[in-house]
Amino acid sequence: MILLNAAEMDALALSHPDLLHRSIWQRFRVPIIAVAVILYFIFAWWFFAVGKVVGSANWGLAGNYLADWVSYEIRPDIEIATDGSMQINYPRFDPIGPNPNPDWLEARRETVTRTIETPAPSAPATPTTPSSSFSFMAPAPSQQSETAPAAPTVETRIEEVVTEAVVQMGPERLIDVQPDRVVLTRGDEVVILTLDRAADQVLAQGPLPEWAEQRSVGGRVTAYFGFSGWADISADRVRLRKRFLGWENFFFDTNSVFFDKSAGEVLSLIVSGNRIVPGQSNLSLAWNDILYNPSWQHLDVWTKLLQTIVMAFIGTLFAMIVAFPLSFIAARNIFQNRPANQLTKRFFDFLRSVDMLIWALFFTRAFGPGPLAGISAIFFTDTGTLGKLYAEALENIDDKQREGVRSVGAPPATVQRYGVVPQVMPVFASQALYFWESNTRSATIIGAVGAGGIGLKLWEAMRTNSDWENVAYMVLLILIVVFLFDGISNYLRSKLIGPRNH
Repeated sequence: MILLNAAEMDALALSHPDLLHRSIWQRFRVPIIAVAVILYFIFAWWFFAVGKVVGSANWGLAGNYLADWVSYEIRPDIEIATDGSMQINYPRFDPIGPNPNPDWLEARRETVTRTIETPAPSAPATPTTPSSSFSFMAPAPSQQSETAPAAPTVETRIEEVVTEAVVQMGPERLIDVQPDRVVLTRGDEVVILTLDRAADQVLAQGPLPEWAEQRSVGGRVTAYFGFSGWADISADRVRLRKRFLGWENFFFDTNSVFFDKSAGEVLSLIVSGNRIVPGQSNLSLAWNDILYNPSWQHLDVWTKLLQTIVMAFIGTLFAMIVAFPLSFIAARNIFQNRPANQLTKRFFDFLRSVDMLIWALFFTRAFGPGPLAGISAIFFTDTGTLGKLYAEALENIDDKQREGVRSVGAPPATVQRYGVVPQVMPVFASQALYFWESNTRSATIIGAVGAGGIGLKLWEAMRTNSDWENVAYMVLLILIVVFLFDGISNYLRSKLIGPRNH
C-alpha cells in the first residue's frame, strides 16, 4: 500500500479533479433514477385512470366468463299459467337431451280438468260492391270484407300439470316454485317472493340479501347461487340456469345413439355389440358421431387448426427463401454497393413496419377470406424481419475465413459459399425456426380478421358470447400445438448451433 502525503494529495486533486470531486449525477444517480421511476408509474396510474377502471370493473361478470370456460348450463324455464298450473320447458338444443328428467329438479304433478276456449274459424269473407262513382280527388274504394262473428268453442281437457317444482341448486341452496310464490334458500338465508300475476309484479317479503337483486319495486328478481348458477323470477315465469363442471356432450351429442352412455357401455358396443346401423360397424358409427358432433364440430376445428399450421409453415418458408439472397445485397461487407444496400434495407423496413394484422386485412380484401391471405401476410412481414436479421448477421461475420478462401484464388460465388454461408447458416436456420414457432401463434390472430385457420373459428365462438367452453377447447388445442412446436424448434436449434457450454 502506497501512502500519499498532503502535498501529493493536493497535486493529484489538481491534476485529476474528477476523481476526488464527483458530480451530482455520480453521487445521487441511484435515488434520482428511483424517484423518476416512481413518478413515471404515478403518472401512468393517473393518465390511464387505473384506479377508476379497477374500482368499476365487474369482477363478478369476469368470474362468470371464466366459469363458462370449464362448465356448462342446463336452462329449464318454468311457465306459470293464469289458472295456476305450471309447465317446465327446456330449450331445443339443451345439453340434457330428449325426455329430460334430472334428479336435481323435483316436479310435483296433479291431474286436473281444464276448460279451454279456442276461437272458432271465421266465416268466409263477402266482398262488397264498389260504388260506380269515380273522382280524381278521392281515393278509389277498397275491397272491404265483412266477416261473420263466430262463437268460440269450449273444450274440456284432463291434463297432468305441475303444481310445484323444487330445484336443488347446490348444498343448502334450494328454489321452491309454486303458482303464487317462490321461496329461495341459500344457507341460513331464506327469501320469500310473492307472485302477483294480475299486476305482473314480484313482491319480496322483507329486504333482499346481497345475492338477490331487484332493480325496481315489483320488477323481476335475479338470485345468484355462486358457481351453481342463478335464477330469474318474473310474475309468470322462472328462468333457471343450473351450472355443471365440465364440457357437455364433448364426444356424443343428444342425437347420437351413444348419448348418455358410460365409457364402458360404449366400448362394449364397439367391441362386441350388435350393429346399430346395418352396413356400418359400431366403431365407424361412433367415430363419425364424434367427428360430426354439431356442438363441438371436432372435424372442422381440427381442420382449421391444421390450416393454421400450414399457413405458418408456408409463410415462414417463403419468407426465408426470399430474405436469404436479399440479405446478401443488404450486407455492406458482402455487396459493396451503397445505393443497393440502402434500397434493400429500406425495402425490409417497409415490409416489417406494417404489422402482420394490417397485411392480413389488406390481403383479405384482395384475395377474399381464406388461408392465402394469411400466408401472404406472414410472408410479407417475415421477409422484412428475417432480411434485416440475416443482413446484420452477415455484417458481423469473421472475415478471416472469407479471406482464406479468397487467397487460394476462388471465384466470388465460391468465396461466399465456403467463406460466409457456413458461418451464418446455423444462425439463419435458428431464426427461421423461431419465427415458424412464433407464426403459429400469429396465424391464430390474423385468422380472426378473415385470413382463415382456427383464428376465425375462435372469433366466431367468442362472438356468440355463450360458447365459452368451445373457446376454451380451441385455446387448449392452440396451446398444445405451440408447446409441441416450441419443443421441436428448440431441439432443431440445439442440433444446428451445437451444445452450449455452461
